[in-house]
Amino acid sequence: MFTADPTARVFNGKLYVYPSSDTYPPAGREAEFPRFCMPGYHAFSLENGSTWKDHGWILKENDVPWGEKDTYAMWAPDCIEKDGKYYYYYPAKPKNDKAFRRIGVGVSDNPTGPFKWEKSFIKEVTGIDPGLLLDDDNKAYLFFGGGHELYAAPLKDNMKEVAAKPILIEGLPAGYKEGSFPFKKDSIYYLTFAHVFPDEGYTIGYATSKKPLGPYTYQGKIMDNINNGTNHHSVVKYNDQWILFYHSWDISGYNKLRSIRADYMTFKKDGTIKKVIPTLRGIGTPQVNDTIQVDRYNEISGAKTAFVGGNEPNGWMVCDAKMMSYVRFNRVKFDGAIKIKARVASGQRNGSFEIRLNNLKGKLVAEFPINYTDGWNSWKTIETDIKEPITGTHDLVVVFKSDWGNTKSVNLNWLLLQ
Repeated sequence: MFTADPTARVFNGKLYVYPSSDTYPPAGREAEFPRFCMPGYHAFSLENGSTWKDHGWILKENDVPWGEKDTYAMWAPDCIEKDGKYYYYYPAKPKNDKAFRRIGVGVSDNPTGPFKWEKSFIKEVTGIDPGLLLDDDNKAYLFFGGGHELYAAPLKDNMKEVAAKPILIEGLPAGYKEGSFPFKKDSIYYLTFAHVFPDEGYTIGYATSKKPLGPYTYQGKIMDNINNGTNHHSVVKYNDQWILFYHSWDISGYNKLRSIRADYMTFKKDGTIKKVIPTLRGIGTPQVNDTIQVDRYNEISGAKTAFVGGNEPNGWMVCDAKMMSYVRFNRVKFDGAIKIKARVASGQRNGSFEIRLNNLKGKLVAEFPINYTDGWNSWKTIETDIKEPITGTHDLVVVFKSDWGNTKSVNLNWLLLQ
């Protein structure tokens, strides 16, 4: 599935992501959806070093008690925990109401539901992209907007009503803004948001304040525009590292069918945020039983990546690997690994590829022969033993060996430690 607008949260030490979803318009209704077609929400959790679990549908558009049916208009959500209860906020198009979007809420005892949905939307709140802040004093605030202004309001203790009329957030730059996401670090309140520059398009910007409702001071961009499409994000601290979640459309190649991405984010000593450069590698530390997508590399030399062919799931592969070409993938935890699997395809039968630690000439931990698999799009899973126990976290380097002059040796989709 295609996912966008990711809100990441940590509950009881586990990382969850609550995104929206993109899909294809229903047959015969294509003209109604020149932009996005968004039917509802799933939830995901990180179950191992880099394996994500899909918990299925959280809410479908036609299950919104107060919503108009079949609008495919379920934009960015958020979920927050307070006093042992989980509150899920979402925008939808209301029936019998002139507002573009209203914001609803549901409550559950579990971060992945089931949620009990309120029968009506939150009064006095009109807009999209709810973003929640729970302050140190256990008071909650709802941020929202979409347009040239963003708004915020304190919530009552029941988390289902505003405690005061929403106010305009002051101090933000001019231009279209959406995707409010607030957080707090070291007594500084950060309000991050998608911000459109006329000559650049969607960026991710941020402002800071000494108070949750502002006024705020604009501090600049966290991320530049990506290929002239939208962006929407969240910020979370997980395992003592700050992470920026956002979306792109690498898999579909179409900016209305988006997919979640994430990269680590760092702060300067004065509390400002260093600009995040999108990477292929992203986050996570694969370990035993995690698939290692080596095509999302840190470094590559003498080889290329391309979309996987044949009957493989959507994704990429390392291909056109020449003699002594290599790909490096960082942060792999080897503890407990005794075997390693590889998903490969080859139209020839000469050579091998090695698994080494940290660099091109590092410790050799495994070696695979290259055999003919019935063609470059005919895939097989092979395995071999780890030569000796390895402890700790290391960069994994795949080194390809074949006859000098060969332009291809093997296509490699993924690796898996066991």
